This record gives sequence, C-alpha cells and structure tokens, in this order.
Amino acid sequence: MELMDKLEILTDAAKYDAACTSSGLDRKARVGRMGSTMPAGCCHTFSADGRCVTLLKVLLSNCCVYDCQYCVNRRSNDVQRTAFTPEELAELTVQFYRHNYIEGLFLSSAVIRNPDYTTELIIRALSLLRNTYGFRGYIHAKAIPGADPRLTWQLGLLADRLSVNIELPSSQSLGLLAPDKKREAILQPMAQIRDGSAESRRELRKLPSHQALRFAPAGQSTQMIIGATPEDDRHILNLTQSLYRKYRLKRVFYSAYMPVSRSSLLPAPEGFRPPLLREHRLYQADWLLRYYHFDAAELLDEDEPNLDPRLDPKCCWAIRHPDFFPVEVNQADYEVLLRVPGIGVTSAKRIITARRTCTLDETALKRLGVVLKRAQYFITCDGRVTDGLHVRPDGVLRHLMALEEPTLAAYEPEQLSLFDRGGEAV
Repeated sequence: MELMDKLEILTDAAKYDAACTSSGLDRKARVGRMGSTMPAGCCHTFSADGRCVTLLKVLLSNCCVYDCQYCVNRRSNDVQRTAFTPEELAELTVQFYRHNYIEGLFLSSAVIRNPDYTTELIIRALSLLRNTYGFRGYIHAKAIPGADPRLTWQLGLLADRLSVNIELPSSQSLGLLAPDKKREAILQPMAQIRDGSAESRRELRKLPSHQALRFAPAGQSTQMIIGATPEDDRHILNLTQSLYRKYRLKRVFYSAYMPVSRSSLLPAPEGFRPPLLREHRLYQADWLLRYYHFDAAELLDEDEPNLDPRLDPKCCWAIRHPDFFPVEVNQADYEVLLRVPGIGVTSAKRIITARRTCTLDETALKRLGVVLKRAQYFITCDGRVTDGLHVRPDGVLRHLMALEEPTLAAYEPEQLSLFDRGGEAV
C-alpha cells in the first residue's frame, strides 16, 4: 500500500480520539535540531468542540486484536487495515513539519498482537524522531494498558504528554462492551505516569535541566465516551473529580459517542444523534471543577443527576442557590466572586486588584471583562442593583436561557482532513 493511502486511512481512524492537546512546555529550538514547544513555534488551533487540529493526529496501526463494540477499529469490523512502520511514521512526521503543516505529533495505535509489542513499535518511532532526526517539537503518545511498566517508562521519556483512555464511565460498561479490557489495567499506568512525572519534577529541582530525566513533563490526560452507556452526568463528574485528585490528570476529555457499530449493546444507529450538547455541558462543568473551586457534589445530586441542557452549569448552580446572592463585588472574596455567573477567573482577579483604589460600579465592571448580561442578576455594586432591574426567579431563568440559545446548536466533531475530496494531500 502506498504511504499516502496509509496516511489517509490512519488519520481518519484517529479522529474519534479527543484526548489531544498540548501544554505550556518551554523546550526551545537548538542549532542542528528541529521543532520547539515554545508558543511561537507551536501555534495550535482548536475546532469548535475543543479538538486540537494542528498536530499530526494519527494511528500507528488500525489492526487491533481487541473487539471493543464502540470502536471503529474493533477486530470484528470490516474496515481496510494497514500500519506504518516506525521508520515511515518518523519520516512522515518530519516531512510534514518541514512543510509547515504541523508542529507536533499525536500518536496512538490499535493493539497489534499484544500491548508490549505495540508499545515497542511506538517507542521505536519516537526514538527515531527524537534521536535520529533531532525533533524537539511536542509529542503526545498513548500509553497502552497492559504493557510492561518498563516500556511505559521508556515511552514517557520520549513523549511530552501521555494519555491512557478510561474509555467508559463504569467498570460494568467496560466489561460489557470491551471484555478484553479491565479497569485495573487502565488505572495502573495512570498511577505509574503520575508517580513518574512527580519523580521527574523532583529531579529537576535537584539537578541541572540537561542532566535530569524528563518523564512526561506535560502530564497525562484521558478520554471518556459519552452516550454509549447509561451512566448519568453525576456519575461521570464524580469519576472525573476522582481522576483529577487521585492521578493528577491535566485533562479529562469527553467524546460524544458516534454510532460506529450495530451491536445490540449500543444505541441503534437509526435516528441516533451524538450527544454533542451533553458533551459541551460536561466540558463546562469540568472547567468549574478545575478552575472555579466547585465540587462535583455541588453541581449534581440524586435529585438532579444530569446537567440541564438549557443552561450552563454555573448558571444552574446560581439559580438553585438564591440564598448565596446577591454578591457585593466591592467586598466579596475571590472564591465568592468565582461563583457569580458572568465573572471568570481573569475578571475576578481584576476586580480584587481594581477595588483597592476605587469603588467599582457597572461601568468599571464592564471594563474589567465582567459579562453583565449574566452577572447583573447576582451582584450589587456598593449596595445597589442595576437601575430598573427587577430580579424574579422565573424572569432570570428565561433571560439566561435566551442568552444560551446561540450555543444550543449541535457540535459537529470533525478532525481537520489532510486530504481534499479527490484524495490528494492538501
């Protein structure tokens, strides 16, 4: 098979993996080497649903020994199979970089033969990139559950970020749809990556940077498929919070299930719409967990186990907690300001700084970046509410729902194609 035919098949097969992002590394370019992870050398673009499209996102192979019912590359699926050799993949990545198509690589693979063999091939490809071609750009690699920990360690020394996909939100669903995979086998490399990254950071504090081993310096991420199984949003957010706290993940990615199978264990493809709005709300809730000091139990409970598709989760929380408001912006602590719809991390910090020298009013809040269309219902400025504003719960709900209407359109997840409709590389 021609190399470009392989590329078309294996980039298309990789589009279902959402756990793809870079982070703020500071590895600079050097004479005689290529690539950099500095912002000026790694200009990432994200699609509307958050997927990174500036890395070469590709599988080493789509030949899989597993038969996961939700996966397009499952053993029983009748698709064209192919694989890169490590040499082909390394050369291809370098050529794409030299043509300014990409600034980094996201490399995953189906499981060929067994996890150890697959990991050895990925290590070979990345070793060629790093050591033979001198590539210093960003590399995100998939750690294969079940592989020997020594191989995962070697992989982490070559990649900037590792990811191990949790796949499905519960052990029961994983056992039903992917009987070849075990939750324990997925969590074990997560723990190894967590510990390896921590040890690497400790070495960097003790030794010069050129002597310390850098193991997955950008940390790790994971992905969950949403909508293929019956778990509610409460279950998903509790699992997400646990992963962040226990394994120190940088990101949990949510991937709306795409109907790629007619298995009786999955939603029927006919009439099924990928839950893209649900995916969007989960990302918003995830943001609240990571940056706004919310707890999963605050966002959802037994009475409200799913996120409201009509409103973003922060507005929902505010509507359900009228006793918390109004918040006086000239006196409230930073953590309290973060709870106000329309006030983000940046604008909350600006408020704290600006009010040291003056009393803030609505005009000042606008200049500081506060979205008053949302915030006005939940704040006071020097004890005063917005002139003419009448706060009634039903009226506030209707107004916030109206503001959300533009975001309710379905998200169409699409990986940037390397080919035009005629099959030629663009």
